[in-house]
Amino acid sequence: MCSFILAAAAIAVAVLAVACGGTSEAAGDGSKLTLVAYSTPREVYAQLTKDFKRTGTGKGVTFDASYGSSGEQSRAVEAGLPADVVAFSLAPDVERLVEAGVVGADWADDEYGGMVTSSVVVFAVRKNNPKHIETWDDLVRDGIEVIEPNPFTSGGARWNVMAAYGAQRKQGKTHEQAVDYLGELFEHVSVQDKSARESLQTFAGGKGDVLLAYENEAILAKEKGEELDYVVPQQTILIENPVAVTKDAPEQAAALLDYIRSEEAQRVFGEAGYRPVNKSLADEFQFPMPADLFTIKDVGGWDEVQQRFFDREDGIMSGIQRDVGDGS
Repeated sequence: MCSFILAAAAIAVAVLAVACGGTSEAAGDGSKLTLVAYSTPREVYAQLTKDFKRTGTGKGVTFDASYGSSGEQSRAVEAGLPADVVAFSLAPDVERLVEAGVVGADWADDEYGGMVTSSVVVFAVRKNNPKHIETWDDLVRDGIEVIEPNPFTSGGARWNVMAAYGAQRKQGKTHEQAVDYLGELFEHVSVQDKSARESLQTFAGGKGDVLLAYENEAILAKEKGEELDYVVPQQTILIENPVAVTKDAPEQAAALLDYIRSEEAQRVFGEAGYRPVNKSLADEFQFPMPADLFTIKDVGGWDEVQQRFFDREDGIMSGIQRDVGDGS
């Protein structure tokens, strides 16, 4: 009985902690939507929710918003954190809510495959790249300090892990050699924050030589005046970010999804460094195309990857974390 009470209390604390990381707008006459999202696109969603309220379907709608690491946000909604729209770093964090009965199984059955933006994994480096970091091999040179979020809390970190693994496979390495590279890479990781945004803050604060990051985060940081540059490696992964409405959400939630995939909203994403999924903007934003760009399907797909790499007991990354620690 005591263990049950403690577990329930822990879930309640987790939900409260995540909820406290959000924002709230004053109530209006229309519906109220609750957005639960990963931390990286916070500024974009803050803008888009305001823009949506100026549309015919969004008139009178007010918002509550909560931001945090993708995995923790997903688990909080699973545990009871209210949500009408969820926007996460990777598809498994939505699938967790499908299994919990919160999101419908058809959430990805649209022309976008359930996605709202894409990006790629890049190397954020110090201004003018003083350590001459250009390739994945450079990350494991003697003396190189890497900043990377924790793959058991951060969706961005999982993208980074699979980018590193897939890059080795693209170079002709075997599975075993690619796993060995991951172990070597994490020996160079000095800090593992909970989210990609926190890792960017750690790097901006002067820690580390290179940060594994979303391309859009590096672009945003440069635009804000941070003293850094970034390198798009020859081999990297296409990041695909999902969005979904919950089963009990009011009808305006679906309208919000339609809006954030419109040209107007996708242009806001593009200007913030995200690669739009709306194909009508393909010519407007000329993002660099890596020579060996691959997808999560090329390394097994999320169902296989989640079990093989990120199972908390038997996954590849669990073993690596036990060997090298979590950097905290």
